[in-house]
Formats: sequence, structure tokens, C-alpha cells
Amino acid sequence: MKSPLIFLSAGEASGDHYGAELITALRGVVPEARFTGLGGTAMETAGQQRVIRAEDVAVMGITEILAHIPKILHSYNTLVQSIKKQRPDVAVLIDFPDVNFRLAKHLKRMGVPVIWFVSPQLWAWKRKRLRWVQQRVAKMLTIFPFEQPFYANRGVDAEFVGHPLAEQPLSTISREDYATKHGLNPHKQWIALLPGSRGGEIDANLPELVAAAKLLKDDYEYLIPVAPTVSHQRRHHMRSVANLPAIHLVEDARAALMYSRAAVVASGTATIQAAVIGTPFVVVYRVSNLTFRMARALVQYPPEIPAEVDAHGNLPIGMVNLIARRRVVPELLQEQFTGANIAAALKPLLADTPQREEQIKALAEVRRRLLSPTSRTAMESLRDAVLEALP
Repeated sequence: MKSPLIFLSAGEASGDHYGAELITALRGVVPEARFTGLGGTAMETAGQQRVIRAEDVAVMGITEILAHIPKILHSYNTLVQSIKKQRPDVAVLIDFPDVNFRLAKHLKRMGVPVIWFVSPQLWAWKRKRLRWVQQRVAKMLTIFPFEQPFYANRGVDAEFVGHPLAEQPLSTISREDYATKHGLNPHKQWIALLPGSRGGEIDANLPELVAAAKLLKDDYEYLIPVAPTVSHQRRHHMRSVANLPAIHLVEDARAALMYSRAAVVASGTATIQAAVIGTPFVVVYRVSNLTFRMARALVQYPPEIPAEVDAHGNLPIGMVNLIARRRVVPELLQEQFTGANIAAALKPLLADTPQREEQIKALAEVRRRLLSPTSRTAMESLRDAVLEALP
């Protein structure tokens, strides 16, 4: 095949990053390959001809999605028409299940092999969608160790390839240079505040993170890493909310986490970043009350994921706690997610305490479990799966 057409669909910041890495990896082997589909700015820079921009369709929560249904449906229909107009040779769907499952249906009908990278959390809820994986997905590549047996026990061709974040080296910039770059005081301890990458997450989470910073006062400086997908307008809004001299908007979340004494991290990919770097942290999570009540009623983990509810009746949601098979990181969910509770949860992690030492040891074990069981990296495994699927 002289010029294979590869369809990629990724709707979130982490998926955009993985998609860009895959494009680069494939072009190293098949330089004439063409890439199309749904992606972010990183995938476009790497060479994808975007049919739909990821930043136009990334929405979180059940009630939040309802308000954006017209735009999402229009984007989805545009993607389907692009597939029908020019049939891809293979498709790689990265997470983003609300759109990607429906795309998989059309791709399957057209005989396009579908590879899914970053499993949707069917092991937590929406278990009925498992049949869609069984029917539409040729290969599921998982990045969490418990997902492979979950799928294999249910007849899906699945492979645990390791988590890409566990493979990344630490940032090479020195603490002093990082401080100079962002106007930080290198003599103070830093606390990283990660409210999420999507607009809805930032609006819901940032005010309480700022409230916690006010309670901890000026003993620390606070670093808010800003994702590349965050618009200039959103950055300006973040600065107005985080209107404290000790709070700084910075680049490079990995460096911010590496040099911070502790962190507060919204549930999601950033919790894995904190874990593999080894920074003690607290998980926070907030959506609309309706979304949370529905999720709480629906979430039920399979036997492959042993988990118990906490004092508030909540199952663990932090991926680090699911991988560790016990609660090693504090979780502040919904009404428990307050500035006062954040400050209280952080204090044992900021001092030289047994709690801090125990969490650091547990995070090291989580990182070990996230590494690939083979000599290949996760992206090499994904690249090879795509090459094997090409006609």
C-alpha cells in the first residue's frame, strides 16, 4: 500500500497527545501515510487533516452534554460523512466513548478494522456497551492492568500495553530555571493545583482550590499548569478567579508536579501523572448533582476490581486507588470537595509524616504496575497493531 489512510478520533487533551505520538510513530515507518478524523491541535501539528476539532466537542457530565447535543450531533454527522466519502484503511479510536462507539458502528459496517486505545470505563458503568466492543472493535489496547482480564474474561481480544505516562522521563528543567521562567520563589515549597483541562472542569473546581490556598496562606506558592487546549479567554478567566499573588499559571504540568511538595488533582489523567512522578496528592471531583447521583447509582465494579465504599457511601473513583486495590490517595467528592477539606487533607502530605511516606511508597508501586509487561512501549504496541491491521 503506497498511501494508507488512517482515521483517528480523539476528543480530549490526553487523547490528542496520544494521537499525535501515534502519527509520529507511524510516519517513522510509513512516511506516506495520511491521517484524518477528529483531533486536537497536537494531532493537527503532527499531520492529521482534521475533519472536526476536538476542542469543539469536548464536554463533561451528563447534564452538561445535554446543552451541547446539537453541536455534538452535527460534528458526529460530519465525521460519518467523511468516512463514507473516503473509506479509511484502519481506524484508531482513542477513549471518548460517546462519539467513538457510534463511529465504530459505521466503520465496522464499512469493513474498516477498528483499534481502540484507552478503554472506555465499561468496567465501572454502562456495562451494556460491552457488546459494542465485542461487535465493533477488532483489538482493545488497555493502559490499566485490570482492564485486560476484564475484557479477556468477556471474549474481547485485549492487550495491556502499559500506560504511556509511566514511560515518560522526568522533566529536565532544573527547579531554579523553572522558578525563574514562571516568577516563582525557589526558596518556598510549592503546591500544584490541577483543576482539569476542560472549561466545565475548571469552572467547577478552581474556586475551591483557590479557597484552600487562602486557608494555607502564604507559606507556599501555588502552581496551576495550563493545558495547551485551554483558550486565551479561559486563561484570562482563570487568572481572575485565582487572584492571589501566591498563585501562578504555569506551563509543563510534569515539572510543576515534580517540584511541588504536594498536589490537588481533579480526577482524570492528571492523577496518573502525579502518581508516576511520585508527588503526594489529593483527588477532587465535582460535576452537577444530577450527574453525580446518576453515576453513584450506576457505578458497580466487576470482580477484577475489588473496592469498598467510604464513610460517605462512595466507591473509589481515583484511578490510583483502583490500581493499588486500596485507598492510598484521599478523595474529596462532590459536597466533600471544599477548600477547608482540601487544606485539611493536604497538611499531612506537606509535613514529614507517616501518611506522606506511606503514600510515596504506594505511588511507586502503582507506577510499577503501570509499566508495560513487554519490551515495547505502549505507543510501539499501538503502532504495531495499526501496521498489522493495514491491508
